[in-house]
Amino acid sequence: MDNVPELYEIFKGEVANVTDYGAFIKIPGCTKQGLVHKTHMSSSHVDHPSEVVDIGEKVWVKVIGNEIKDGKQKISLSMKVVNQGTGNDIDPNNVVLEQDARKRREFKDYSKQKIILEAVLNTVCKKCGCKGHFANDCFVQPGGTKYSLVPDEDEDKEDETKSKKTAKKKKKQEKKRKKHSRDKETSESESSSTSSSDSNSEPAKKKKRHTEKAKKSSKKKKNKKHKRRP
Repeated sequence: MDNVPELYEIFKGEVANVTDYGAFIKIPGCTKQGLVHKTHMSSSHVDHPSEVVDIGEKVWVKVIGNEIKDGKQKISLSMKVVNQGTGNDIDPNNVVLEQDARKRREFKDYSKQKIILEAVLNTVCKKCGCKGHFANDCFVQPGGTKYSLVPDEDEDKEDETKSKKTAKKKKKQEKKRKKHSRDKETSESESSSTSSSDSNSEPAKKKKRHTEKAKKSSKKKKNKKHKRRP
């Protein structure tokens, strides 16, 4: 029987092989080997495992996984949670390991999924048989009753306020136009009246001058007659 270390156990092992994705570590007292993935070699980013370890080098590791897949036992190890100088556990509560596991769960690989582009108008609902929507968006109950979306009250209020504002703007524009036209008419009438008054005043002045001259000439004639009589 192989003495397989327990989960979260720390031991010192020898590097047996280095690959592009990690390094295989010999487990003392056991014929099996554990894998240290390059993401668990150091807290900083590692491009290639050969930059961190070499074959035959001894390193401190911690068991972070032990499972059987396809009839084979796979042991996962980590170097970054163990002090390589003293062998002390840097992460005794396994907080770092839980964070790494959470990140792997949240990440999903969508590269193998096929992307299908469909126009919504050309689709037929499998639930009600109508066109223009999917079954997930269908509002038909199993009994056959149909439901439609009700517009929000806020949207109706916004439409009413917009229509009122546009009506007020139109009224203001009409008032301005009317005032402008009235001002033009008054200015034109005033200019015409002033021109007519000027034209009428000139002949009136001429008449006054003519009458004054006639009066003066008549007075002179009378004075001359009175002088001749004695």
